[in-house]
Amino acid sequence: MLLVVGGHSRNIGKTSVAAGLIRKLRARQWTAVKVTQYGHGICSHSGAACGCEADSNDPDHPFALSEEYEPGDTDSGRFLAAGARRSFWLRTPMGQLHHAAGTLRKIVAQHENVILESNSVLELLNPDVFLMVLDFGCADFKPSSLRFLDRADAFVVVDRGFNVPLWENVARGAWDQKPQFPVTPPDYVTNALAKFVSARFPSSTGSRA
Repeated sequence: MLLVVGGHSRNIGKTSVAAGLIRKLRARQWTAVKVTQYGHGICSHSGAACGCEADSNDPDHPFALSEEYEPGDTDSGRFLAAGARRSFWLRTPMGQLHHAAGTLRKIVAQHENVILESNSVLELLNPDVFLMVLDFGCADFKPSSLRFLDRADAFVVVDRGFNVPLWENVARGAWDQKPQFPVTPPDYVTNALAKFVSARFPSSTGSRA
């Protein structure tokens, strides 16, 4: 199974949702993948330079993939702490994720259940389930995220006390006609959400490319 967790902006809880699902569905023995895209020395995850850039002197491999082996405070470390069997961190320049398509497909093919945190990976892979995290209190809604809004199977709505979203130029009908799972930090995964994901496990492995 391939489960993708995305969101409309950074720092809204995507990693917490992914880690929470790993913890709730630990028996699935997940392999986790965190995707970070960077550009102009600024990390798209944290909004500041973090040293995640791949080796720009290697034009044949304009991305970097590393495996985390110890639970910790990093995103990939949090996946292990939640119970993932393996955890990877893929870094690529903005707009260059396609260079890592073969590597991502290999990871998916070699592991029974993969949870992947990214929006842009939808350009390369067809997941069994795509969850999009929405935070009504965050006014930013990335245009790249808007492109994938209609592909979401369900929305994880982070409750921060806002009944209506602060973002503009996003039609309500684009997100309110599909299952929604309200969550309240620090608990980003409810039993209902875990049950929804578990019910979507395919009976047999199909093509995801």
